[in-house]
Amino acid sequence: MNTNTTPLAGIVAELTSVTPKQAATTIALIDSGATIPFIARYRKEATGALDEVKIADIATQYARLQELEARKATILKTIEEQGALTDELRKKIEHTYDSSTLEDLYLPYKPKRRTRAQKAKELGLEPLAKIIFAQRGGDIEQLAQGYVNDKVASADDALQGARDIIAEWVADDAEVRDAVRNVFRRSADVTTKLVKGHEEDAAKYADYFDRSENLSRCPSHRVLAMMRAEREGFIRINVAPEDTTGITNRLNRKYVRGNSPASRCVEEAVEDAYDRLIAPSIATEILSEAKEKADTEAIRVFADNLRQLLLAAPLGAKRVLALDPGFRTGCKVVCLDEHGQLKHHSVIFPHPPHPDVMAAEAEIRNLCNKYKIEAIAIGNGTASRETESFVRNLKLDAQIFVVSEDGASVYSASATAREEFPDEDVTVRGAVSIGRRLIDPLAELVKIDPKSIGVGQYQHDVDQTRLRDQLRITVESCVNSVGVDLNTASYHLLSYVSGVGPQLAKNIVDYRTENGSFTSRDELHKVPRLGPKAFEQCAGFLRVRKGSNPLDNTGVHPERYKLVARMAKDAGVSVETLIADHAVRHSINLHKYVTEEVGMPTLTDIISYLDRPGLDPRQRAVEFRFAEGVNTIDDIRTGMELPGIVSNITAFGCFVNIGVHQDGLVHISQLADHFVKDPNEVVHLGEHVTVRVIDVDTARKRISLKKL
Repeated sequence: MNTNTTPLAGIVAELTSVTPKQAATTIALIDSGATIPFIARYRKEATGALDEVKIADIATQYARLQELEARKATILKTIEEQGALTDELRKKIEHTYDSSTLEDLYLPYKPKRRTRAQKAKELGLEPLAKIIFAQRGGDIEQLAQGYVNDKVASADDALQGARDIIAEWVADDAEVRDAVRNVFRRSADVTTKLVKGHEEDAAKYADYFDRSENLSRCPSHRVLAMMRAEREGFIRINVAPEDTTGITNRLNRKYVRGNSPASRCVEEAVEDAYDRLIAPSIATEILSEAKEKADTEAIRVFADNLRQLLLAAPLGAKRVLALDPGFRTGCKVVCLDEHGQLKHHSVIFPHPPHPDVMAAEAEIRNLCNKYKIEAIAIGNGTASRETESFVRNLKLDAQIFVVSEDGASVYSASATAREEFPDEDVTVRGAVSIGRRLIDPLAELVKIDPKSIGVGQYQHDVDQTRLRDQLRITVESCVNSVGVDLNTASYHLLSYVSGVGPQLAKNIVDYRTENGSFTSRDELHKVPRLGPKAFEQCAGFLRVRKGSNPLDNTGVHPERYKLVARMAKDAGVSVETLIADHAVRHSINLHKYVTEEVGMPTLTDIISYLDRPGLDPRQRAVEFRFAEGVNTIDDIRTGMELPGIVSNITAFGCFVNIGVHQDGLVHISQLADHFVKDPNEVVHLGEHVTVRVIDVDTARKRISLKKL
């Protein structure tokens, strides 16, 4: 493999804290079309066993630098067309890898809207500005008088125009901008002020009415909240160092020489350059940087939560009765077989305003008997607690689970749902989704836009392209870490498999429909448009259970089948026996099989895959019960200790569902008796926890909790 694919590898290595060789090799693999899951699992020797997170970081930085290189090319071309490109400037641009510095270098040559300085130049005042800027003495008033004409009314107007030109020269100085930028990065405060007349409407932003703090230390969620409040017109944000004396003194030392009238004129221009041109521009830039940093953190939190949700414990192949609770419209009931196929749907009315409890009880008992129901899934929305109590009182021989409804309504109205259930209405589709989430959360949730699943923080405020890309990477990572059954997986699940994508997923399903179940991974070669590269990328993540080759139900990649066969032959057993016999596998001397291409990381992984064929790394779902008699926020009292389920994790703590239709907040300071930097260190999504009620604000529907 050519690992000298790009001169950017060294920069990427520095930015991502890997070796230049690791960066170059990973970039070469990415450029060859390899996916992040494939590289992480099957090219460990090449990358030095980098994990998915680090590989994704390398891919992101590489893409950013490629965009920067394209921007450089545009800038160089523009300056060259102006006849202003010197060898020194070209060298500076070509060796710049910071976007802010690059734009500073380009600023003097960048086409601008008609500025005050440009107007002054059009009036012929640039020679006057150059004379004043040189500060060689002389009577500048008399000098300016020579520029008075039918377009310049007075010497004062001429001097003002000269100052405008000087101010723009100062503002376009890359060194000046960089120096000011560094001061802002270190010491700028972000200050908020309430827009008068919005006190009532902006009540939820009360914490930001009149606030000031160092921007570099402002938490990401607070930055996003302030920016949302400003966008909605409730507050105004200002970014500036508390004391700007040091900046102006530094600028004066650079530009002002002596105390002549010309020097004082330059000093005025420098002050104007800072106040009118530099400070507002740098403030916008620094706030944008803070927003980007906040976006990164919010997207990370969202991705972490999504990963935990997608990898939540499945119940497995069980027959499930699912209920989508409701009061006025009743509870929608569906029965699913162990494969998640819809067998029955109906509606019961166990609650006011039109209760028919006896009929509802009879319907549930009858359905449980008829379809041999093993588990009951209840949506966690409206009437959830009441429905759970109703079902538990029936004393059925089935486990009962409360399942998140987030995104179910989005799925039920989607093209996917219409395709799956063209003859059913949205209420039936929603109930099916609830039941299938219990059987296999991953297989069901991949059908829904991740942004609709409800585990994000300020998800509509962050960069939507970055969010979409990161969430797709997360879904792909989860799908490939679990593995996919080639003969049962839906089109949606297959589309996230490494190297597959939507079109090949459709082709796989179409081939399966026309030809029946796959009998081997090798049969994938017969799928239209699934070529050698796609096969290389996807085969290891697809499983064929009870196929012609037992290795097809393991994580061993087909490219290593001959190696496994050799191991079996050397051990004097068949491949089937090698998979079945733990003692034989672990008697193998792996060092015997090390080559330049296959090292110990791959060999160790192979034995691990043989140890656990068809492995699903997820745990199994465990039944949970909310506290009896606690159904609404009015039932909660300070000091209560309650069971709950972690429903969302943020940078400032986690939310816990305690069964009262309003999740409570465990602030990060209440997660443990020691300092917690990241809530994910202490809790995970879906975890069963016990919490103590610290405070209840019924009016604002806020519940404060402490994790025990």
